[in-house]
Amino acid sequence: MKAAVLFETGQPLKIVDNIQLPTLITGQVQVKILYSGLCHSQLMEVNGGRGEDKYLPHLLGHEGVGIVEAVGDGVTKVQVGDKVVIGWIKGEGQDAPGGKYPHDGYLINSGSATTLCEQTIVAENRVVRLPHTFPDKLAVLLGCALPTGLGLVFNELKPEPNKSIAIFGLGGIGMSALLAAKLSVPTILIAIDVNEEKLALAKKLGATHCINSKACDPVQEIYRLTDQRGVDYSLEAGGTTETIEQAFESVRDGGGQCIFASHPSNELKIQLEPHAFHRGKSIRGSWGGGSQPDKDIPLFADMYFKGELNLEPLISKEYALEDINEAIKDLENRKIVRALITF
Repeated sequence: MKAAVLFETGQPLKIVDNIQLPTLITGQVQVKILYSGLCHSQLMEVNGGRGEDKYLPHLLGHEGVGIVEAVGDGVTKVQVGDKVVIGWIKGEGQDAPGGKYPHDGYLINSGSATTLCEQTIVAENRVVRLPHTFPDKLAVLLGCALPTGLGLVFNELKPEPNKSIAIFGLGGIGMSALLAAKLSVPTILIAIDVNEEKLALAKKLGATHCINSKACDPVQEIYRLTDQRGVDYSLEAGGTTETIEQAFESVRDGGGQCIFASHPSNELKIQLEPHAFHRGKSIRGSWGGGSQPDKDIPLFADMYFKGELNLEPLISKEYALEDINEAIKDLENRKIVRALITF
C-alpha cells in the first residue's frame, strides 16, 4: 500500500509506495481507508512539538473512515465489510498495538490508530461501526473533531440555557464546539479567531458575535460585550498558550468556567493570575472531550440524521494523499477548518 511517512521531524512527509502489510495479530483490524482527516496533532508530530520522536519512521493520522478488510483473533466488535470510524480515543474492545510495516529492509512504525495510508492496521478499541448511509466524507469528523468538540460541551461543560459562551479557535474542534454550544440556547455566543473566513462561517453556524483577535484584544472585547462581567463559559481550541490564557481571563468571577482542548508544545507554559482562582474562576483541560466513542459516536450520528448538526461546512478542502504537505501547510497557516485527505 501507499502511505505518507514521517522520516525526520521538521521535514516534509514522504509518500512511500509498496509498503507491505504485516499479518494481523490478536485484537487488530485491517481497514481500507476511504478518507482521512488532518489535525493539529499531526502538525505537532511533524514539527517535533512533542519532544524527541523515538518511533521514526512512522505513519500519521488519527481520524478516518474506511471499510473493514480483515480482523485478527478475538475481534468481535466489527466484521469484514463494516464501515467504521477510526479515532484516537480509546473505546470498547482490545487495546492492540499498531502495525509494523516492512519496506525495503526496514520497518515503518504506527500507533494504534493511523489513517494517512491506503490500508491501516488498528486496534479493535479504535474503531466504531457506522451505518453505510452516513456520508463518508463527514464520517471522518467522528474520529476526532466531533467527539472532542461536541464532547467539550455535552460531556464536560454541560452549560445551562441562557448563559454566555466564548469559543477560542475555529478549527474542527472549535467549530464542533460551536455547533454544540448553540444547542444550549445561550444568550450570547462569541467566536474568536484570526481568520475572517472562519469567523464568517461561525456567524452562519450560530455565533452571535465574532472577534478577530488580530484586530483587537479579544478579552477586552468580550468584557465590553458582556457589560464588563465576562462570559459564563469559555472553550479553547486555538492551540497556543496565549489563547488558553485569554480564554481563562475572559470568564467571569464567581463561577466562570474555562475548558481547553489544545496542547501547545511540551516546553511551553501558561501563566495565570493566582488571585483569579480566589475570585471564583476555574480552568481545566480536556482529554478528547470526555467522549466514550461507542456511546457518543452513534449519538452524534443520530443527531446529524435528525438535522441537529450542520456538518457539511466543517470540511474545508479535499487533498490527494500526494498533496499531504500542502494540506499540512494550509492547516498550519490556519487557512482551513478541516482538511480531507482522499484515497
